[in-house]
Amino acid sequence: MFYQIIKQIIIWRVALAIIIFVAVLIIPFHPTFPYAEALLEPTGHPIWWSLANFDGVHYIGIATKGYFAQFTQAFFPLYPTLIGWVNQVFNNPIFSGYLISHVSFGVFLYLLYKLIRLDHPSHVVAHTIIFYLLFPTSFFFAALYTESFFMAVIIGAFFAARKKRWLLAGILGAVASATRLVGILLLPALLIELWQQQKLKKSFFPALKISLSALGLLGYMHYLAKNFSDALYFIHAQPVFGAQRSADKLILLYQVFWRYTKMIFTVEPKSLLYYTVSQEFILSLAFLFLMIISYKKTRLSYAVFATLAYIVPTLTGTLSSMPRYVLVMFPAFIVLGQIRNKALRVTLYALSAALLAINLSLFTRGYWVS
Repeated sequence: MFYQIIKQIIIWRVALAIIIFVAVLIIPFHPTFPYAEALLEPTGHPIWWSLANFDGVHYIGIATKGYFAQFTQAFFPLYPTLIGWVNQVFNNPIFSGYLISHVSFGVFLYLLYKLIRLDHPSHVVAHTIIFYLLFPTSFFFAALYTESFFMAVIIGAFFAARKKRWLLAGILGAVASATRLVGILLLPALLIELWQQQKLKKSFFPALKISLSALGLLGYMHYLAKNFSDALYFIHAQPVFGAQRSADKLILLYQVFWRYTKMIFTVEPKSLLYYTVSQEFILSLAFLFLMIISYKKTRLSYAVFATLAYIVPTLTGTLSSMPRYVLVMFPAFIVLGQIRNKALRVTLYALSAALLAINLSLFTRGYWVS
């Protein structure tokens, strides 16, 4: 299966490269993010740096200069730190980031295969992986983003927990919470997994090991408090990145959906904003449905993690980036992998692939999609 996964990744990556090549030829570059002229364009042809757009430039900046720019503290430190370490060997931060992402993606899919096979037959794994590869925002796994590394760690933590290797699960949880805020959500999910396996029998020390998951987040908060006098700077910086994010109050999910319902009827239908808002709204609704089903179709610990990972980003009052954020909801993809109706499954494959081509083309030319 390992070689089959590598083959699928290669085919997927070649397809992405072809889409990028065509997009560069026909779509003008219109960067709606900073530092493109300073950090990207001097490094070579757009085909090379086009997957380092948007958040990628911030990770490059942090990797090479630290938190030199105000509000970049919204980005957690571990991924850019890894880029910095690899960059000491290759002296090319873009290549270093791509290398980490691509290797991590292979590890993620292999661990996902191992994890799903604990409960489901091989065809469910195969369909789940295809849904991941064809998903409208799957290109972020190849981009200079945290997605691949983060998912490799998340799945690794759950797999370790399923094998009762609680210390390893806790360490991987700490790595996750030093990579992205939602990494801390592994802590309650892993504690539920411990309870599922052992109930209250001899659970104290395993629970302590799982609690190590908080160290990544706590370490970053300590760093921010010491250097910027704000332990929650990563939250307070959110409004700077647009989408009318709120950092001073929590917005409930029904309020967010109501806001988007009004936007659907007021935004100009022919605009790119309408496409973006519609995609955020529809995919958020779809994954809300899949999240609910995951409580029946997957393990409780998985479903709880997916639920928390879904809700937390919406508390800022927006569904912006949700088409990317839902990539962490692996139980939802396992549900998709269990679809028995071939016609429905193929239709979803085709629709996802079409949206993937559109989103990738827009992203690589500097237009916001997620």
